[in-house]
Order: sequence, then structure tokens, then C-alpha cells
Amino acid sequence: MLPMLGQLLKQMFTKPFTNLFPAKYAPKNVGKYLQDVQAGKATLISPVPVADPETFRGKIVYDREKCTGCKMCIKVCPSKAIEFKEEEKKIRIYIGRCIFCSQCNDACPVDALHMSEEFLLADTNKVADYLVVE
Repeated sequence: MLPMLGQLLKQMFTKPFTNLFPAKYAPKNVGKYLQDVQAGKATLISPVPVADPETFRGKIVYDREKCTGCKMCIKVCPSKAIEFKEEEKKIRIYIGRCIFCSQCNDACPVDALHMSEEFLLADTNKVADYLVVE
């Protein structure tokens, strides 16, 4: 019992590991809060900076010009987020299905795929354009 009490007291006086993102206090309506941010009426608290941008797994970026249509990314994708567009010999990535594992990036022989630092992907529109990368 005594060790648990010590741990409890220690945790009461330490700062949390998470930051107050996106606002100091949780907004009642997130959609309205983000509209206020865009209008300049409110500000976002910046997220914790990424320690190593090279290994950060944000939104996937697809370079259509580099893509050869080899389908290696499709073969390794565990969430089936990538489909092949036969008529164009290119791929389509459904970000809503993507688990950000980066296996497609590692498998691509021509580096047509990479992960960006963008991670704010939530939207109220379930079929938003940015949920599909072509």
C-alpha cells in the first residue's frame, strides 16, 4: 500500500506527457472552434514537435509521375487501403483505411510513396477529397 501511495503523490506533482492540443480547454464544439481558427478568432496550440521528421508517419504522399504500376504497395498493405486503377496503371489510396504502417513506402522500388508530417486528418465530411490520394 505504501509504495502505491508514493507513486500517487509523485504523479500528482508531475507534468502530463501530453500537450494541450488543440486548445487549452476542450471546446464545446470542435467544428466551430476550427472555423474560428480559420477566421482568426482563435488560435491552435501547436502540437509537440516531431523528434525525427524522417521517421514520422503522417499522411501518405503519392508521386504519380514516379509510379510504375508495379503493385508492390498493394501486396504489402495490411489494411487493403490501396487499389489499382487498371486503365491508368496507377494506384488510389484510401486514407480513411490506412493504418500509417509505412510498409508501402518500404516496398516501393521507385520511392513514389512517402509519409508527410501532416496528421490532422479528421473531418466531419466522411467522403472528403483528402481521404483519397490519387
